[in-house]
Amino acid sequence: MTLYRQLLFFTLVLFFLLFTGTWFAKLESTRSFLIDQLESHAQDTATSLGLSISQYSLEHEDPAIETMINAVFDRGYYRVVRYTDAQQNIIYDRVLDVTIENVPQWFIRLIPLETPEATANVMAGWIQAGTVYVKSHPGYAYKTLWEDAVHITLWFLGCGIFVLVVGGYGLKVLLKPLVKVEAQADALCKKRYEIQDKVPWTKELRRVVEAMNRMTGKVKEMFEEQVAIAEGLKKHAYHDSLTALGNRRFFESQITARLDRGESTTQGIILLLQIKDLHGLNQQKGFQAGDELLQKVATILQEATKQHPNSVLARLTGGDFGIFVPDASSWDAESIADTVSRRLRQLAVEQLTLTDNVGHIGAVSYESSTTIGRLLSEADLALRSAQQTGPNKWELNTITAETEKMPLGQQQWKGILDQALSERKIVLYAQPVVNVLDKEKIYHLEIFSRIIQEDGSLLSAGLFMPFAERLQLVSYLDRIVLEEVLRIGTGETNVNHVAVNVSSASLENDSFRNWVYSVLKTLPEKAPRINFEFAEFGAVQNLDLLKEFSVAVRKLGHLIGLDHYGQSFSHLGYLKSLRPDYVKIDRAYTGELKDEESDSRFFIGSLCSVAHSLDIDVIAEGVETEQQWKLLKELNIDAIQGYIVDRPKPLTGEVS
Repeated sequence: MTLYRQLLFFTLVLFFLLFTGTWFAKLESTRSFLIDQLESHAQDTATSLGLSISQYSLEHEDPAIETMINAVFDRGYYRVVRYTDAQQNIIYDRVLDVTIENVPQWFIRLIPLETPEATANVMAGWIQAGTVYVKSHPGYAYKTLWEDAVHITLWFLGCGIFVLVVGGYGLKVLLKPLVKVEAQADALCKKRYEIQDKVPWTKELRRVVEAMNRMTGKVKEMFEEQVAIAEGLKKHAYHDSLTALGNRRFFESQITARLDRGESTTQGIILLLQIKDLHGLNQQKGFQAGDELLQKVATILQEATKQHPNSVLARLTGGDFGIFVPDASSWDAESIADTVSRRLRQLAVEQLTLTDNVGHIGAVSYESSTTIGRLLSEADLALRSAQQTGPNKWELNTITAETEKMPLGQQQWKGILDQALSERKIVLYAQPVVNVLDKEKIYHLEIFSRIIQEDGSLLSAGLFMPFAERLQLVSYLDRIVLEEVLRIGTGETNVNHVAVNVSSASLENDSFRNWVYSVLKTLPEKAPRINFEFAEFGAVQNLDLLKEFSVAVRKLGHLIGLDHYGQSFSHLGYLKSLRPDYVKIDRAYTGELKDEESDSRFFIGSLCSVAHSLDIDVIAEGVETEQQWKLLKELNIDAIQGYIVDRPKPLTGEVS
């Protein structure tokens, strides 16, 4: 029962007790008054009747005496009027039966009235001739008493209704601050820090509101401290403070994580940029001029890779920069290198450098499995070749397997994707995500899509998704994958949730979103619930659309997850507004988790702390060793995913 109802009930109980006490007190006082009145009235009547009869008793005028007795008795106020002689012989005796109309019997039994009686002597001169006996009738007393009881009851009933209405409204007004406190506490649980500006005038409630405001402020400070710690660890370990790009450690960890995914086929590009004679610029114009040049170069790299949202930018050391774009092709490398080269020449025009020769670019494109050492070595060789060619030049090397026949041009990719979409040449693979404490307890099943080529070989999503986004085919691709996933029954997977990666670019398509909503509404009860996963970088770029989408699908019983959590340098405060059901920590951090003293361990721990404070589950991707698993248990991770659990397998039936 709510406090409002308790107080209202308590008020009504007190009012009822007051009414009951007043009711009985009023009736008792009325009853005593009526008894006194009846007693006085009976005595007065007996005395006056005795005196009147005395005048006629000397003359023995019995008819006159009878007439006087009848006149008094017929008024109906008396139950008995009796006249006896000196020897107590009854001469006249009038008795009226007790009948009380319009008064309930329970009331008569509840409040008994003692009927008063009185006597008076009848004198004949100095001799007593007889006695008059009068006993009052209780009918009129009961009638008066009942009418008073009804009136007072109606009065209190009216007052009770008034108290219920006005008092209830008054209680609502008085308790309104508590309702706001409740809403404030609920918002606090959801990590929304609302402060009540209007403080109630009631002393006790004012103290409660002020205490709640103080607590809200403290909790907000604690959360911001957690975020600041996580951001600080991330910047310290993976961030270059001057250019706001990643550092060498971040750059290499992202490349390693990508190469270690174990895809059957993979591709991407790496570009190394070296600024010419940065040391000389610092010597002649000062370190401020050098810092300005480095910041300008960082801006150029960001603008040159705008069309590649999954690109990784880093300042490696001094005037050396790196660009890594997974799943990109050689013609992407040529486009980026040419754009950067032209912008470098513009810096010389702006006289930000000592000479026209600002810098050189070495690029490498790989179209088959390789190692980070080989990639960096080839990129460095290309950089040296560019330096020999001339000012602001770039060179591109390509690493290919002799048997590898990957499509290189945009039109080739468009043909492959168009054919796959029209013929639905898509096959699904699945990998379990399990509880960190019990690998037999499946958290959900993540679904991966593959495209079947004409020769029967498979292309992984990591290869074709960037081109699907660039060619604006991604929403059609996501729809086909979801249609295939929605055909899966719980009996085929033995899980209640399956996770599907969806491009945040698909959310910009109104027809795609409306289709998803309509399909989810008609989804059979036996079908698994869908976990819609979005890459963190794309999610942050489309935050408003994703929030709207998450509200809609959650109402239908489905979940929202963030993939590659921690990969971007976005402020972690966005989690407060988005509130995904879970996040998957990027495998780059898991890959660096080698011992208890590693920076990655502290960084993952801080990410967990921020996410768990918002009631968001945390999953670690790319877990491959027992040591990683052990450390993740200590970090309070909720679930793990990786080869230590199982490899992705074709979804053709029950998945273990």
